[in-house]
Parts: sequence; C-alpha cells; structure tokens
Amino acid sequence: MNDVAIDIILPHTLNHFPCCDAHTKYVYIKHFLPHLPKIHPRQSQLHGRIVRGEDANIEDFPYHISLTVSGYHICGGSIIAENWILTAAHCTFWQPTGQLSVRYGSALVNTGGTVIEVHTKNEHRLYDSENFDYDVSVLNLKSSITFSVNANSIKLVASGTSQGHRSAVVTGWGGLYIGEPATVQLKFLEVREAEKDECNSVYNGRITDRMICFMGTQMHSCPGDSGGPLVSGGVQIGIVSWGLSCVDPNYPGVYSHVHELREFILESVNVK
Repeated sequence: MNDVAIDIILPHTLNHFPCCDAHTKYVYIKHFLPHLPKIHPRQSQLHGRIVRGEDANIEDFPYHISLTVSGYHICGGSIIAENWILTAAHCTFWQPTGQLSVRYGSALVNTGGTVIEVHTKNEHRLYDSENFDYDVSVLNLKSSITFSVNANSIKLVASGTSQGHRSAVVTGWGGLYIGEPATVQLKFLEVREAEKDECNSVYNGRITDRMICFMGTQMHSCPGDSGGPLVSGGVQIGIVSWGLSCVDPNYPGVYSHVHELREFILESVNVK
C-alpha cells in the first residue's frame, strides 16, 4: 500500500471507528488495514455509513436498536426478547456495563424512542478481539421493552437452516468500519450472500465457521452499524461484525453467523 492510501484511510479509521476503545481500533488496523486496496487520492474516501442506503421507518424494522455509551450511539443491535438485546461482542467487550444503555423505538440516532439501561452483558467466552471470531454479545436490560408498532422482537434463524445464495437486509445509522460519523436517519440496504470460499480468499483465510459474508447489490455499498442485525426471510441470520472496503465490491461485509452462535444466544437468554 502506498503512503497516499494510508494518509486517506488511517485518520478516518482512528477518528470514526465507532464501536470500541483504542485497543480494538489498533487491533483492527494492525490486522486488516494492510489488506485494503490502494486508493487514488482523487477517488472517494472510504465511508462508514450505508452508502446509497434508503431511509428506514422504525415500524418497518421495529427490532433495530441503538446501543449507547454515556448517552451516545456506538453500535446497533436487535431486540430478541422483551428484555434481551443481541449485538456484537466488539461493541461491548471494552465498555463498562454501567455506561451501556439501549434506545429503542426510534429511527433517529440519539433522539426519540425510549432508553433503558443495560443490567448485564454476556460476550461469548471464546470471543477473539484480534480476529473478531465469536463476535456476539447478549445484553439483559434493567426493565422490559414495551412492544408496539415501533418496537418488537426478531426471531433467530432456525437450527438446520441452509445457507448460500440468500438475499437479506441490513439496517443502521452508518459508521460501520471506517469513514464518516453516523447519519441521523436510520438506513436500510439490501445485500446478497457472497460465496464463503471466495470471501475467505479475499480476506486471506480470516473467515471462520462463525462468520458469513454479504455484499451490497451496488458498488460502494457499506452496510449498517457494527452489532446491527442482518435479516433474511423475517429472521435474523447475522450480526454486523467487520469488513474492509466500501469502495471495492470485491470486499464483502463480514457478519457473525447467528446459526452457528444460536446455542450460545439461547442459553444466555434461557429461552429455548
């Protein structure tokens, strides 16, 4: 990679990677930045928002929530039960539980809806902050969510469900990996499943059994917030985890594979 590409990417990565603390940002940059494609200085810089995504109404995606630290949005997540939230481990791993809250029932970031504090968090015990394997966290809220047209749970993908060649939708306020700060209005983007072997190849063998890959139907698409839900056929199949480039369609977004993490999620919630 040339110096120009580093000058373009690195400041955005450090300043706007929204999910976590400086250590995780450093690990992310150390392990994944070297594999980014070269970017000519006249090309558009990387964007962390949902590029070309459409505005979303919360009643169409009532399961989507905003995870906040000290009142500020850091990640997305999903409602899986009245007082349980599903998100990515890298969103919560370095955050004190007492500073975490969930805002639900609003399509606007940092405003509207209802805010509930997080009571406990449970990241997968095998979560690896260096390669983002087992990137899943289950949050228990201090009080229950009031279900309505603007707030409802999403079912998890069933055990035994086949994968491959699926279409899905991802939602978020942007600021997924690297790029500009979050948008105000919730966005949604349609994505399609990438071949796992091909995805593993472009990411130099970093794709594990706990990961699935999806890419935008348009170029320059960069889906969702970290921790946000990937939904197909009315059930959640993935959690926004990591990825590299929003300007190169050869780099899919990588999602935590809910099917392979389902047992941990249900054991955490104690709902079978």
